[in-house]
Amino acid sequence: MPDRKPRHTITRALITGVTGSGGSYMAEYLVQNEPNVAVHGISRWHSNTSQSNLAAVADRVTVHECDLTDFSAVLSVLRDVRPDGIFHLASHANVRASFINPLAVLQNNIMGTANLLEAVRQAELDPVIQLCSTSEVYGQVNPDEVPITEDQPIRASSPYAVSKVAQDLLGFTYFRSYGMKIVRTRMFAYLNPKRADLFATSFARQVARIEAGLQKELAHGNLDSVRTLIDVRDAMAAYWLAALYGEPGEVYNIGGPTTLSVGEFLEKLRARSTVEIPTYEDPQLLRPADVTLQIPCVDKFVNVTGWQPQYAFKDSVDHLLEYWRDRVRREAVP
Repeated sequence: MPDRKPRHTITRALITGVTGSGGSYMAEYLVQNEPNVAVHGISRWHSNTSQSNLAAVADRVTVHECDLTDFSAVLSVLRDVRPDGIFHLASHANVRASFINPLAVLQNNIMGTANLLEAVRQAELDPVIQLCSTSEVYGQVNPDEVPITEDQPIRASSPYAVSKVAQDLLGFTYFRSYGMKIVRTRMFAYLNPKRADLFATSFARQVARIEAGLQKELAHGNLDSVRTLIDVRDAMAAYWLAALYGEPGEVYNIGGPTTLSVGEFLEKLRARSTVEIPTYEDPQLLRPADVTLQIPCVDKFVNVTGWQPQYAFKDSVDHLLEYWRDRVRREAVP
């Protein structure tokens, strides 16, 4: 933590996508570490997301049913909650699926963000808004452009990445045009047990299923991509510090100190397995355009917030695998 006082004070937090994988971890972080913050969340009324994501803190989080693509509903929630801090995590975030359903991803992510920002303005609120963007906006970088700084050119390589670029720029536009306190973060890869479409989580789930005799082989896509990984719990702590200490209008990279290829991560899980894990490449898991080199420079963020990861990489991998072993055991019970 930096020695200076925070730029912003948050007593009423609103998390978009609160029942999703990232949003629920954000809610857990706030409930467990910031007891003086009232935690509210937005969840789509027709969402397929399991409410079990919030089970650990459900009694401490007020959930509002609201679709971000419905401006009137967003405005109503904001007028009701009147948050002084907003964590915008809601998003269609499956990169590979965005090639299959590009228009749905673009519509949801861009218009949901536009509605949120415009509703804040129309409600005449002045919260700090932590807008969660992604390293995917940088697209494919060259080896001489690593580590990636915030000044790296934007070269979005998927419809999902394009939608996040639009979110990112909308945040800057509303800061510049209306003086809104918007802090943008570009998160690099993190280990999130609740999000099954991430390569690390998919691998852990399949390892657990093979150990339980529920499948025979582990399917994978491109194993050569290089990623820098952190624990999802460290990621949520970073979001909180970004909201407190981040300078409105600025953008910050967030990422961990552990860098390895997707294939190397798979081998770490295989080494932890209680049985042999046969693998094969599934062509359907390959993207039309891949992003294969994602190593960040996080100096700007660390200098402003003092953030440092608290979870060792080994412990994060063990946590991920044990989460899925436990879940597979419970799912396998008749």
